[in-house]
Amino acid sequence: VQLQASGGGLVQAGSSLRLSCAASGRILSRYAMGWFRQAAGKEREFVAAISGSGGSTYYADSVKGRFTISRDTAKNTVYLQMNSLKPEDTAVYYCAANGGGWGSITIATIYDYWGQGTLVTVSS
Repeated sequence: VQLQASGGGLVQAGSSLRLSCAASGRILSRYAMGWFRQAAGKEREFVAAISGSGGSTYYADSVKGRFTISRDTAKNTVYLQMNSLKPEDTAVYYCAANGGGWGSITIATIYDYWGQGTLVTVSS
């Protein structure tokens, strides 16, 4: 699986962005998908995940109610809609695919494939 993340940019606090993660090589519906982020000088952290079927989602407390993860099976793409962005959301955002199921979905090391990252910068 090859993952291509896009959609990052520079926005003001309170704005919205939608990140996309397009997959090639295999059908994404076979994988649980996650979004992680890494701010400068910090460790990579879990943001959101969606099951292969799309029937289950899970969010970090810091983004719950503001971010929405979704997937479009026909387009083999996963999205992260980010609303009410805050300066603390500034980070490089990565999408990842996990072929092992839903367990430990917040742990980066269980993911099999990673995209290259897209930078989100939120100014105050």
